[in-house]
Amino acid sequence: MAAVPKDAAMFPRLPTVTKALLIANVVLFVLQQPFLLGMQTFEPFMLWPLNGGGFDPFSPGQNFQPWQLLTYGFLHGGFTHLLFNMLALYMFGAPLELTWGEKRFATYYLVCVAGAGLCQLLVAALIGEGGKVLGASGGVFGLLLAFGMLFPNQRVMLLFPPIPMKARTFVIVFGAIELMLGFTGWQPGVAHFAHLGGMLFGWLLIRYWRGQPPFNRRGGGGRPNHLRRVK
Repeated sequence: MAAVPKDAAMFPRLPTVTKALLIANVVLFVLQQPFLLGMQTFEPFMLWPLNGGGFDPFSPGQNFQPWQLLTYGFLHGGFTHLLFNMLALYMFGAPLELTWGEKRFATYYLVCVAGAGLCQLLVAALIGEGGKVLGASGGVFGLLLAFGMLFPNQRVMLLFPPIPMKARTFVIVFGAIELMLGFTGWQPGVAHFAHLGGMLFGWLLIRYWRGQPPFNRRGGGGRPNHLRRVK
């Protein structure tokens, strides 16, 4: 995924949580390199399927552990993988954090990462798919979904190919592509259902904050307006 909001002035500074997430991902990627700690050191923190090694609380090796639902989102399999995820985190995370504030933004991002991991575990168990999962893509797709909901008419520019479109259209297009790739298996080795899971949990959390179905509140009123739209 590669897109850039056309109005870069909407986030003139890099906010705290976005900056911390960028630094954490880059530092951990450097530590994963063979000349430092290496990938094997981080295997207990990658997301392992339940149908593989199962769950063994006394042997945190190549099997599922609860903390992996968050830690896998801070590890990456290659430089390109890291680059595009961090570019998207910077472009979409900054305006969302400046809109929501640090606490709400951090909560949203981590819920999307964990939700993406849960969806990936469920799909892997249903289809008998093995293999570890790592990368911030689940959280990034959640940010993309939120950006499209809060800034629906904001113009974004695809990098490959350079096509401008509204954020709402961008979200719909990428969601449809991920759904197609997930069911057809045309792009193996990519956790498409984790991407969709990040979008799903992000959508549910925003609707919960807004007091919208399926989280209706008695007496109406919903949540603050900045969760509904940005003027």
